[in-house]
Amino acid sequence: MLRRPAHRRRGLVVTVSLAVAGAVLAPVPASAHDEGGEDEAAPSSFAMKNALSRAVTLDETAYDPTSPQESARARAAAEAMRQEPTPSLRRAALRERRTAVPQTRFAMAGGCYALRSLANGRWVRQSGSTYVADVPERRQASPLRFQATDLGQYLLFTDERRFAAADGRRAQVQDQPGPAADFSVRMRRGSFTFTSADGESLRTRGTRVVTGGKAGRFALRTTRGCARFPEAQVNVRGRPFAGRTSFQQVTGITDAHTHGMAFEFLGGEAHCGRPWHPYGVTYALVDCEDHTATGGYGAALELALSGETHDPVGWPTFKDWPAPNSLTHEGTYYKWMERAWRGGLRVFTNLLVENNQLCMIYPLKRNSCNDMDSIRLQAKDMYDFQRYIDAQWGGPGKGWYRIVKNPFQARRVINAGKLAVIMGIETSIPFDCTIKLDVPQCDRDDIDTALAEVRRLGVRQMELVNKFDNALSGVAGDAAETGVLVNGANFLETGSFWAMRTCEDEVAADNGIHDREQYAVPRAPDGPLAQQQDALFGAIVAVSPLGALQPAPLYPPGPHCNERALTPLGEYVIRELADAHMLFDPDHMSVSARQEALDLVESMDYPGILSSHSWSTPDAYKRILEMGGFIAPYAGDSAGFVDKWDQHLDWVDERYLFGIGYGADINGLGAQGDPRGADVANPVTYPFKALGGATVRKQRSGKRVYDINVDGVAHYGLYPDWIEDLRKQAGGDIVSDMARGAEAYLQTWERALGISPDACRDRSVRKSVTVLDGLATGTPVAKVLRRVGQPHTRLGSEFGYCARRADGRTVERTVQFDRRGRVASVTRA
Repeated sequence: MLRRPAHRRRGLVVTVSLAVAGAVLAPVPASAHDEGGEDEAAPSSFAMKNALSRAVTLDETAYDPTSPQESARARAAAEAMRQEPTPSLRRAALRERRTAVPQTRFAMAGGCYALRSLANGRWVRQSGSTYVADVPERRQASPLRFQATDLGQYLLFTDERRFAAADGRRAQVQDQPGPAADFSVRMRRGSFTFTSADGESLRTRGTRVVTGGKAGRFALRTTRGCARFPEAQVNVRGRPFAGRTSFQQVTGITDAHTHGMAFEFLGGEAHCGRPWHPYGVTYALVDCEDHTATGGYGAALELALSGETHDPVGWPTFKDWPAPNSLTHEGTYYKWMERAWRGGLRVFTNLLVENNQLCMIYPLKRNSCNDMDSIRLQAKDMYDFQRYIDAQWGGPGKGWYRIVKNPFQARRVINAGKLAVIMGIETSIPFDCTIKLDVPQCDRDDIDTALAEVRRLGVRQMELVNKFDNALSGVAGDAAETGVLVNGANFLETGSFWAMRTCEDEVAADNGIHDREQYAVPRAPDGPLAQQQDALFGAIVAVSPLGALQPAPLYPPGPHCNERALTPLGEYVIRELADAHMLFDPDHMSVSARQEALDLVESMDYPGILSSHSWSTPDAYKRILEMGGFIAPYAGDSAGFVDKWDQHLDWVDERYLFGIGYGADINGLGAQGDPRGADVANPVTYPFKALGGATVRKQRSGKRVYDINVDGVAHYGLYPDWIEDLRKQAGGDIVSDMARGAEAYLQTWERALGISPDACRDRSVRKSVTVLDGLATGTPVAKVLRRVGQPHTRLGSEFGYCARRADGRTVERTVQFDRRGRVASVTRA
């Protein structure tokens, strides 16, 4: 075991304070500097970056609560699962085949078409800056690229890379998109009408294409010669993999923790860029106004995080951003997300995030700072994002981004070859449940009302805390500079600082079971705040105009544990989450609060639990797996993730299918994985085969080409490359375990609904064979699961079960389903 030197626990404390960027930093333990040689409390910049940012301060690989015998058994169980049969897959169509004449008003998205006026039977062409319908042949017509801005709504992009518009009395050409060029298309009896967002419709008068009056009718037919609309590339070849049935075992990668709608949080002006824009990449991937106006020199928040100025130009050059440590810039643009899906991602949890106090501190904002207002806005954004992707892919439900609300929906989506998206919450004041001087500002009725609301929004995964203590739980806090700064904001919100004390259990604390350690003056940092995960929150305080915050208290020597534990209201919320069959994530809770929460969850025998991004302590992970939960360590650097995966193999519980996910925590909260370098012995070589067999080449966005070896995880689209980097270091087993991550997540979610575990793995839950033999023909899959439990195998249309005879002996049964997912027969295995 790794042990902390005694002087770190019992050293004297000197009272030193230092004002940095308007915040007063708290005292530092004298013992951190009194031993000579290199400071243990101040490692090199590179070491700090990996220890703090990429391993999230606490090294979850440092503590192993298993014996050698338990470890061997767990690893043997993992290996046995790798050898189990998996269902065959098929190739799904990437999108519906385009027909010469659009069959719906949504089908034109991305296509190249010519228009013919039904009023005079002539094809439309551009004449100077206007349009006329005067040519008899399609090849003489002007080609128009239909670029979707919404469902059934398009920009008409010309071969001159301009835009057709209903501007004035005639259809004209303009240089930029706008309401006059954004056409809502309606279809009637095979013909189409065009009405701009300004309410002007296109029609023909003689041979002129004019605006106003009753909308004219036009026919569309595919043509050639269109200009390519500006867009980031995907650079993945091959159709997406899918299941042969909608209910079989799924295959795919799981990200259990990302913030895809974080462009709205902290008031909406701290984050630069957004995942999509109706007018495309040239509008979505732009820098913040305060960055652009000063050529990058006015980007105070980014400067506090990275210590460097940056080129503010995004598309098409992307000289300095996105980058692994650029926490203020967009990382989940929809084409980058598409690349991750094409590369094997199949489960994606989007966490709605906010911190009201830090939002109020930050001087620039356009949105409400209230946590619940922000959650509502981001939830709406998720549905708008889904709608936008549907628009690009040909109509409602056609897109690959599908918000799901139960594991049955998720399984159908994944087996259709698409991405199952779960909505979650990670915010500091959920349900407006703050505290003021230890007095809760909410009650059970408030919680019931808010929980019902977020369930209606679609939330199915939830944390209780993030940065501040609240009426539900104490927090783990943050370390070093970030901790000092965020602790000051905690005081503004609650009237109290974190109640950090020297941990009573020294043995546990020595093995990583403690909250974030509080220092006053971190040794004058050589590097930026972005070396720590969640440094964005500290940077917000650092650039605030408030001046010196209330000085933090003089804490006793570390390691530190927050005395604020799980509150009665927090216990009530956990019980209500279980009753609502929602997944509970204890990340960010204080050690004492998390341990009490896990005790409660165990006492309820509730398996709907997961850790999504390594903000728990090492003791929690084994307990979560033993309850049938799911683990997704923080992604970070590939080498560090390999270490975490290897440690988690010691904690595999043979009663439950083991699969592992990752938590990217991208878009402001977590720095992404650094490159290992192009000169390592085993770099990623392009092209490579991703999970499912797709061919992946280097990703191109505008003029920038990304290489995982030298760029790291600069944006979300590089996660297939990151997984290939894992394979290069650890071999095929790590990819095999990650490929089962989607199934393991769904099985945890099924168990949260009350479906009993796999009886072949766990003898204690075996049912009488008469239950299986008594299944009626026509019983649907979901009802079989609720009645019999989870099968051991889900191979295509067959489920394999273990049951017990009257004499106690084990027998096996195969349940055969028809194409609709209804029982066709039950036979002996």
